[in-house]
Amino acid sequence: MSRAIALIDGNSFYCSCERVFDPKLAGVPVIVLSNNDGCAIARTAEAKALGIRMGEPYFKIRQLCRSKGVRVFSSNYALYGDMSARANTVYRRFAPDVEIYSIDESFLDLSDVRERDRLALARDLRSTVRQWTGLPTCVGIGPTKTLAKLANHIAKTIPELGGVCDLSDEAERAAWMIGISVGEVWGIGRASRARLEAMGVDTVADLRDLDPRPARASLTVVGERIIHELRGRACLPLEIVPARRKGCAVTRSFSSRITERTVLEQAVAAHATRLGEKLRRDGLAVSAVTVFYHTSEHDRGDPMRSVSTVVHLPEATNDSRHLIQAALHGVAKTWKEQGPTPWRYSKAGLVTKDLVPLDGAPRPLFGALDREKSGALMAAMDACNGRFGRGAVVPARAGLVEKRTWSTKFEMRSPRFTTRLSEVPSVSALS
Repeated sequence: MSRAIALIDGNSFYCSCERVFDPKLAGVPVIVLSNNDGCAIARTAEAKALGIRMGEPYFKIRQLCRSKGVRVFSSNYALYGDMSARANTVYRRFAPDVEIYSIDESFLDLSDVRERDRLALARDLRSTVRQWTGLPTCVGIGPTKTLAKLANHIAKTIPELGGVCDLSDEAERAAWMIGISVGEVWGIGRASRARLEAMGVDTVADLRDLDPRPARASLTVVGERIIHELRGRACLPLEIVPARRKGCAVTRSFSSRITERTVLEQAVAAHATRLGEKLRRDGLAVSAVTVFYHTSEHDRGDPMRSVSTVVHLPEATNDSRHLIQAALHGVAKTWKEQGPTPWRYSKAGLVTKDLVPLDGAPRPLFGALDREKSGALMAAMDACNGRFGRGAVVPARAGLVEKRTWSTKFEMRSPRFTTRLSEVPSVSALS
C-alpha cells in the first residue's frame, strides 16, 4: 500500500479544553493568556472574528473583551497536558504508530489502511475523539508529513470538508496547491516567504515546481526537503521514539519586580528544582548550568541590568539539591547592590546544554557523588509530588509554592479538573 501520514490537531486547543468543562462557553468568544496573563495565545473563531490577534497583549484588549463578553482564562497547563494525553490514547486505537508533535498535534501512520477507507477512518477518528474527550479536531492526510500538514490546513479552512482532507491523490492535491499561499507551507516562516516571493514563488504549486538547487542555496537543506515533500517524496520519518533532549531550560517572568537578593535566590532555587524534575524524567544529567536574570526593557526610567554566568558542577547530576547549589553560586557571583534606586528584576532562569544519560556520565576519581542515595531521595520526592501535586515537597531554599510572592500570575485560571482531586467538578443530585 502507498505511504499515508495523517496529522490530527485540536481546534483552538486550549480554548476547547476550557469548553469541555463549561458547556456555557459554546458559541462564546474565548481566549487563553500566556504566563502572567500577558498575551493572547489561543482564540476561538468567535474571538478571532472580533479582531483579537495572536500574541496581542491583554492590557490592549481588556476593554474590548469586557464590552464584547469575551471569556478570558489564564493558562491551565495541567489541564491541557492531561487532555492532550487523553486524546493521544484515542489516536493509538486507530494507528499503530503515533508521533506526538506538540501538545495539540500528532502524526499517525495510516499506511496499512486502504486508500479508499482512509477518509472514513479519519471521520471516525474525529467523531471518537469528540465523543470520548469533548475535543474538536481536524485531520489532514498525505503521503508525507508536509502534505499532511497542508491537508490539515485545508480541512480547517474549508467547512464543507467536514474537518477532514485527503491529499493522497496527486491530481487533487495539485488543484489545491494552485490557490494556497506559500506562507501556509510547514517550515516556511516570514523571512523564507519574503525570499521566495522575491523569486516569484507565491503559491504552494510554485514552490513545488521550484528547482531544488536554488531553493537549497536560498533556504538551506530544509527548503530542498520541503520541495521534495510537496512532490510526494518523504524526507521526514515518523519519530515514534522522541529524540533525546540536547538542552533544557526553566525560565519564568516574575509576577512582580524583584529587588532583594533573598527573593531572587528563592526563584532560581525553585527553577533548579524544576530543572532537576525534568532531567530525572528523561534519565539525563548535566555538568554545567547557565544562570541568568535581568530587568525589563519596558520599565522606562529604571536602571537596566542583564546578568548571565555559567556554573560548572563537580560531575553530571540531576539531583535538585546540587542544581540549587549551582544556581545560588551563580547569583552570588553576579549579584550587585545598587544605590538608592535598586535594579528591578523581571525574569530569571536556568539554561543547560550538552545533556548526557545519567548512567553513562563520567565519574570523578575522588569525591564522587553517592548516586544511589541521591537517586533514592529524588525518587521519593518525585513520588510525593506525583501523588499530591507538584510543589507538595520541595527543598527549603525553593520556598513553599503558596508563599512565593514572585510566582507567575494565574488570576483567571480555571480549575485543574482532571489532575487535582480538590478541583474535580461536583454534581448536585436533584431531589
